[in-house]
Amino acid sequence: MTGRVPALFENLPGHLRERLRPLGPRPPRTGAEFVLYWCHHALRAHENPALDTAVWAANRLGLPVLVYQGLGGNHRFDSDRHHTFILESARDLAGQLAARNIRHAFCLGRAPREAGPLAALASRAALVVSEEFPVPPFSRWYRRWASHAETPFFLVDTACLVPMQSLSRPFARAYRFRKATQQEYARRLESNWPEIAAEVARAPLDPGFEPVDLDTARIPELCAACEIDHGVGPVPETPGGTQAGYDRWEAFREQGLDGYARLRNDAAVEFPLGVSRLSPYLHYGCVSPFRIAREAAASGARGAKKFLDELLIWRELAHNFCFHCPDPESLEALPEWARRTLEEHAGDQREALYSWEELARARTADPLWNAAQRSLLVQGELHNNLRMTWGKALLRWTPDPATALRLMIDLNHRYALDGSDPNSYGGLLWCLGLFDRPFPEQPVIGTTRARPTEVHARRLDLERFRTRVSRRSPGAAGRVAVVGAGISGLAAARTLQDHGLEVRVFDRGRSVGGRTCSRRLGDAGFDHGAQYFTAREPIFSRYVESWRQQGLVETWEGRIVSLLQDRVSDTSPCARWVGVPAMSAVAKHLAADLDVSSGVAVRALGRDSGGWELLADEERSLGEFQSLVLAVPAPQARRLLPAQSGMAAALEAVEFSPCWALLLHFESRFPVDFDGAFVQESALGWIARDSSKPGRPGQEAWVLHATPGWSRDHLEADRGEVRDALLEEFQRATGCHDGPAVLASSLQRWGYALPEEREGPDCLWDESQGVAACGDWSRGGRIEGAFLSGLATAGRILGWSQ
Repeated sequence: MTGRVPALFENLPGHLRERLRPLGPRPPRTGAEFVLYWCHHALRAHENPALDTAVWAANRLGLPVLVYQGLGGNHRFDSDRHHTFILESARDLAGQLAARNIRHAFCLGRAPREAGPLAALASRAALVVSEEFPVPPFSRWYRRWASHAETPFFLVDTACLVPMQSLSRPFARAYRFRKATQQEYARRLESNWPEIAAEVARAPLDPGFEPVDLDTARIPELCAACEIDHGVGPVPETPGGTQAGYDRWEAFREQGLDGYARLRNDAAVEFPLGVSRLSPYLHYGCVSPFRIAREAAASGARGAKKFLDELLIWRELAHNFCFHCPDPESLEALPEWARRTLEEHAGDQREALYSWEELARARTADPLWNAAQRSLLVQGELHNNLRMTWGKALLRWTPDPATALRLMIDLNHRYALDGSDPNSYGGLLWCLGLFDRPFPEQPVIGTTRARPTEVHARRLDLERFRTRVSRRSPGAAGRVAVVGAGISGLAAARTLQDHGLEVRVFDRGRSVGGRTCSRRLGDAGFDHGAQYFTAREPIFSRYVESWRQQGLVETWEGRIVSLLQDRVSDTSPCARWVGVPAMSAVAKHLAADLDVSSGVAVRALGRDSGGWELLADEERSLGEFQSLVLAVPAPQARRLLPAQSGMAAALEAVEFSPCWALLLHFESRFPVDFDGAFVQESALGWIARDSSKPGRPGQEAWVLHATPGWSRDHLEADRGEVRDALLEEFQRATGCHDGPAVLASSLQRWGYALPEEREGPDCLWDESQGVAACGDWSRGGRIEGAFLSGLATAGRILGWSQ
């Protein structure tokens, strides 16, 4: 809901008033402490219409301005990449505001469930000003604010030369938008931006929370403390902030702008030729689009006209569209002809169906598309001309247009530093027909424009492009060694390698997997360690769903009960996932692209100023590495590290319980009506019919796990006695003493089976020595925890190499 402009703003200068949109007709609150500017996508203190509007209002009210900037964990694409860029930009912003005598308070939320201080600050403010940012989730937050907040709230367009709200309708085609706005652009390009000085000096005030001191804070540490996606690392060559943005602009203006019209569509051209690469800085508002446009127009460069057409017409056309579109993430946003033709061809045969993970990791059969996705994954950007080809390909690889759009949005917004921008939505929806016209009909794409990857590849030096976009400075991380090929180590190693670092993995076992390894006895297969896993957190759930699509995992539908003496009760239902055809399937999948040395035990570590040397038996060197990941049980990591390591005390505090596991292969089905049981008041803690899991052969196979206490008490007992005792307890617990004959059995002793519950970080990290330790022991002993611990470790190393 919008309301009329209150009396306070009747004399607001015209260049600001035309950009102002009130949400609700409320007058300013009386008895307020300040005017609040909620800053999120105009991270600059110059040529900022929202800031100037707040300053102008504060001057009239005799109040100071408080600029509040919050960064929480409740945006679906929050990651180390986006957080790092925003925090670096905020540091620049704080310095600029201080120079203008304006107070800045930055709040960093650690968890998605944490309520931020914005509502409390608003209750103390005369009014709130923020930026017009017409895409999810901000459009939804604005509506909620307008419905419930008592403090007047005003949105100001900070992104477009011709304000979004000044155009009363959306435009379906660029040429119509160009015609409608050309006189306005010509007039505005000649005008400098008049800055409004704050007349009321910033005064000491308590914002109600402890603001982050951006001058002294270490940004990698801040990111590591947040519950965000640590598997998407920062981009070293694209730091956040106004200074970095203008450095990039000036390099392009001086060297690349002249040839822009000729080279802009060649994604293989090296910066500063080709394109400006300013989109992250425009998305977060670190640089002023008014200044960029003004300087481009005044440059006299031959490519300036085409550059301005992209910056003003195509970019602002997308903003105009999103401003008027209720939901830019729906197919309903498309023109009727495009929506109809895509629906008519929704059932056409697709050439392939790829999961999210295969797409995200650039594992399709298409070389050009993979190179484009590598650009997103490693460098956080995708050349605009290539993005159109990249997006259209997803129609051929997804079951329907709605899924194609959903995956386009996910991949672009998750990895691109300019993701979640109105311009992003304009470009992605263009792939499905927005701002376009019908073409001759074809399968799958209907009458939308064809953009085959093979055609695009013929006009691009693919090898040159692939080399350029896969390049990443390793920074301090250098070569990385990972000791341990369980889920945690493999997750860390694969994430680091996907980001362009050189990684080697060493494991003492015969195959990868750690506690997810599987064994066979005769014709029966056994998951003798981890029995199943659950997926509770969205980051892990996304991978699990991809693994399901790839046939790597399925849910175990067996009946799981609780046994207490002769009472059997069903447990609470939940999705229990298992690897197919064995639990080791997930680990083998994670290791598929890695350099893994199995059967190699790391016996000692050497350390000097150059990094780490790993030593095997007889002091055989396994190589030298600048950084090290110990993805083994904490006691083993502690024994490997030097006594003076900063992580020693934390590792020493981690305690594990052992577990005896008995594997039983029966000649026929064991006669109980359940497939797994948590056993109470017994030497056994868990029993399972492994042969009931999906993808297993029909041979009757059971796994028995003793309790931690019983295993500890019998850790050094005779193996035959342990076997007999556990078999007898199994018969007693199930009440079946005359069951089928045992064809084969085997014992496994897990010395470090179950970590004790503990509070602590997702991983341990010693930056001074470049060493990390991770594992399920840092996240509650579950496979999900092991995987997320591995991602957190990768995040620490990627942040270190920033």
